Amino acid sequence: MNKLSLEEELANNAYPGRGIVIGKSADGTKAVTAYFIMGRSVNSRNRVFVEEAQGIRTEAFDPSKLSDPSLIIYAPVRVLGNKTIVTNGDQTDTIYEGMDRQMTFEQSLRTREFEPDSPNYTPRISGILHVEKGSYNYALSILKSSNGNPDSCQRYTFAYENPAAGEGHFIHTYMHDGDPLPSFEGEPKRITIDGDIDSFTDKIWNSLNGDNKVSLFVRYIDIQSGSYETRIVNKNR
Repeated sequence: MNKLSLEEELANNAYPGRGIVIGKSADGTKAVTAYFIMGRSVNSRNRVFVEEAQGIRTEAFDPSKLSDPSLIIYAPVRVLGNKTIVTNGDQTDTIYEGMDRQMTFEQSLRTREFEPDSPNYTPRISGILHVEKGSYNYALSILKSSNGNPDSCQRYTFAYENPAAGEGHFIHTYMHDGDPLPSFEGEPKRITIDGDIDSFTDKIWNSLNGDNKVSLFVRYIDIQSGSYETRIVNKNR
């Protein structure tokens, strides 16, 4: 699989929806993850990311405009020991609770499927980073309908051990804008990761469609110590 430019992938797609990036910094010392949300409706665009404990949650920017919190208010990022969980929905809690009971990432997601937002049936995308005393691996998952058929759920997990420096993988909910929105297809995209946390954050945010982007979270985790830096960018300020 060819290594792609994340900036070009984003700049050439007006509506990838929600996206997760996981990989390793170019110098090989940091585990890297990013999560962004986009929106077309007033309800979806009326959000911000706020820090909560070691993770983040979504919050209504203007509570008076919040019409339906069911699929837009959740904790996208939670930390369980040396594991960082990143998802596009409340399955963050499902994974956290399952792994806390010694279930695997994949086993935890067996109880969930795509979102019930007919006719899109938005895929649930999830990622997990495991950083422990100098070792690092990660996995990505997508739960999606079978070509828009709500009676059939397709489950894919992609695991990456000892990832290479300067690269990562990118998965997002929709192939592009549409009505209904077409679900992501294929393996997560192999992409280049370069720069420090600030330059990486700027590249992603500036590449997202200006009308549709809502919020961005980026974290760099030191693979040796487990310490981390976080950046959050919100269109609504």
